[in-house]
Amino acid sequence: MMEFIAGSWVLCFFLCATATYIGELVSTLSKAWIPSVFITAIVFLVGYWTFFPQDIGTLSLILPFGGNAAMFLCLTHMGTVISIKQLLEQWKVVVVCLAGLAGMCLFGLVICVPLIGWNYVVAGLPPLTGGIVAATTMMTAAQEAGLETEAVFAIVMYCMQGFAGYPLTAVMLKIEGRALLKKFRAGEIQAKAKAGTMDADNGNLVEEGAVEKKKLIPPVPAKFNSVALMLMKIMFSSYIANQLGALTGLSAAIWALVIAIILTEIGFLDKDILNKAKSYGLVMFTLMIFIFDGLKRATPAMLGQVIMPMIELIIIGVAGMALFCFVAAKILKMNFPMAFATALTALYGFPPNAIITEESCKALAETPEEFDFLMDSMFPQMIVGGFTTVTITSVLIAGAFTSMYK
Repeated sequence: MMEFIAGSWVLCFFLCATATYIGELVSTLSKAWIPSVFITAIVFLVGYWTFFPQDIGTLSLILPFGGNAAMFLCLTHMGTVISIKQLLEQWKVVVVCLAGLAGMCLFGLVICVPLIGWNYVVAGLPPLTGGIVAATTMMTAAQEAGLETEAVFAIVMYCMQGFAGYPLTAVMLKIEGRALLKKFRAGEIQAKAKAGTMDADNGNLVEEGAVEKKKLIPPVPAKFNSVALMLMKIMFSSYIANQLGALTGLSAAIWALVIAIILTEIGFLDKDILNKAKSYGLVMFTLMIFIFDGLKRATPAMLGQVIMPMIELIIIGVAGMALFCFVAAKILKMNFPMAFATALTALYGFPPNAIITEESCKALAETPEEFDFLMDSMFPQMIVGGFTTVTITSVLIAGAFTSMYK
């Protein structure tokens, strides 16, 4: 069976796509309460232990493109979807999220290192503070250092962290929502004017009637702005990032994000570039296969070895996040439940942050007006929280942690 599959790249590609879709299907049916990456990881593990060829990612022809090439495409894209304006308007959310991530890292390094070991903490903290790019970065760095168990640990952390984030976030949002509704129904708070709509592809808040400000570099006319041109510009941005990484010793992943933000602000890179090039889904798919390719060395014994360290790191890390969020919220005069909910976006990012917020608002609201009020009050903060934690800070943390393995 394994030899038959290995003999056909089409069948290998089909199985990779099938495993990914099963995860997406379960996540959709459970309204994102069961992470798609968790289910897909289980499918790949069972496949590796039974009939999947160990190098199915390579045989499918998805790899090696799904490695560095896809990661830098994704990193550059992330820099093009960050809204500087939103981050400035929601500066308190940004500060609270940064404080929460600082608490998570501090507790992880101080408390968890004696319990589970230095390399486990280094491998697990960046994925715990963010998403796929952080997990990919730490998995690759661990593999290059010859640390196979730690590489698997980074993947498992990425796949499992949502189970802690989803219920905690839902509880925090419902506490905040009830408090807001009490004041709204008493007339102490008025509904805000509708600020805009949400782009379902990437979580950007799009202001209604907003006029695009002029850029230093004027936009390329649509008839000339082809997919090839956009990919060419992404790779030019990635080339600069790699050169700066080599010159400074700072991770090229960090430079990729920074350079992309700058080049987007001046108009060289298109906003939301991979979606505009209709390439985002394919790039993310290949990057996910690269992640799950790292599970091929994961034996049942190895998984049993990393489960308890993972649980300890999640519990202690989230406790540190909660404490630092509480202090920051008090200083900034924010409600702690809302502050903690925004920081918890680190454990899942977009789109679960949007889905959980909407579901919480639906559960609490008794009228369409109350639903709109709750969404206007909480949704922008949750989206900015995801930008701050997953899109920006986790990449910076992962870049800093790559050289910390011993």
